[in-house]
Amino acid sequence: MAKSYVFLDESGDLGFDLDKKRTSRFFVITFLCCANKKPIEKVVSKCHSELKKQHQMRGGTLHCYREKPITRQRLLTRLAEKDCSIMTVFLDKSRVYTKLQDEKDVLYNYVTNILLDRIITKQLLGPGVGDIHLVASRKETSKFLNENFKEYLRSRAKVKHRIDIVVEIKTPHEEKSLQAVDFVSWAIFRKQEYGDASHYELIKSKIVEENPLFP
Repeated sequence: MAKSYVFLDESGDLGFDLDKKRTSRFFVITFLCCANKKPIEKVVSKCHSELKKQHQMRGGTLHCYREKPITRQRLLTRLAEKDCSIMTVFLDKSRVYTKLQDEKDVLYNYVTNILLDRIITKQLLGPGVGDIHLVASRKETSKFLNENFKEYLRSRAKVKHRIDIVVEIKTPHEEKSLQAVDFVSWAIFRKQEYGDASHYELIKSKIVEENPLFP
């Protein structure tokens, strides 16, 4: 069976003291799905090659919040031309139950699994899903929490959908497509947090689902 790829990244933070400076109101988790990751990687490589030499010293890694508007526009415009789909769920932290606020790892796993479940249920990866390879951007340094995250997603997919999935946690340097989903997640976050949809509009056509977790 064919392999399908799902790349995961998030924007915002899971801090719940909204009076604290730099604490975001929204937290966004984004999935970028594709059957072939090579075209996505080529988009990232091309955008990186267009940077000035002093900016190419980052080890080949693009970080959306660091890049200039022209780089963001180029990457998102090119990505929208590729065969891929985007699914996202956003969390208005003012609506999160107090119990979940105190269990951030549980909340993160729960939100991620909701997206994965919708992708499989809606057959966004096509009918007769083959091997699903989910790659998440490394945010957590704890080996225990990373293993817990991977096992949780694997077990839920097995129990509910009777399919086996591969879950990996990598850095954007190790997996170029994570750089692409970083740009997408940033664009969606900008729209939710600041009402700025200028970059979001570039990839809007690829978004198949965009819902709040707690309406």
